[in-house]
Amino acid sequence: MKTQLYLDILRFWFPILPKSDRTAMIRQWQWWFRSGADAEIVEHFAPLSKRAVQGELDDWSLQPQSRLALIIILDQFGRSLYRGTNQAFAQDSKACALTLEGIALGHYEALKTPWEKTFFILPLGHSEEMENLDLVVNLAAQLAQDSSLEERPLLEFSAAQARRHQQIIKKFGRHPHRNEILGRTSTLEELEYLSSGQLVHQHPIPPHLAQLLNTCG
Repeated sequence: MKTQLYLDILRFWFPILPKSDRTAMIRQWQWWFRSGADAEIVEHFAPLSKRAVQGELDDWSLQPQSRLALIIILDQFGRSLYRGTNQAFAQDSKACALTLEGIALGHYEALKTPWEKTFFILPLGHSEEMENLDLVVNLAAQLAQDSSLEERPLLEFSAAQARRHQQIIKKFGRHPHRNEILGRTSTLEELEYLSSGQLVHQHPIPPHLAQLLNTCG
């Protein structure tokens, strides 16, 4: 295992933020979940991501922190590198398997911060298997409950997002917004959902948190 490589991923994905600065945390959340990292990932991490896809970094799964870095590459970086194509979802099953195995091995509990844990379990929310959605809902709720006052509002929103994804899988059995990219035919009910403007992954952060950004400019 090349230590520097997986630490590079973690330093990039989890920059040191000012303590108790909720606005900085909200900006970081937007960077994570609203495609803010795309350009940097494409510029700096495309070759490493290719190695992960080819299985050359599988030994990163031996330790909690390096397993987290591998999960981030497969689950997050692939979405940035191949956004709008079916390749964006090609590594979801491997990332999900790494998450489940890591939970069983105690790697998830060994992580120190709630955001590290959030990205460790995020592949479960991207899954279309109900048992994975049920698990991530429970884990995300626990993270929010155990969090600091500064982090709690965003972690509660993250937990709510997990519940929304769970509801979509209960209703449709899959994520309808992927249908066109994956060559799947949408049902009439799915088409109605897709045209509603209420897609879970585009759900805005709560107004009281968005207001902090507007106040700070």
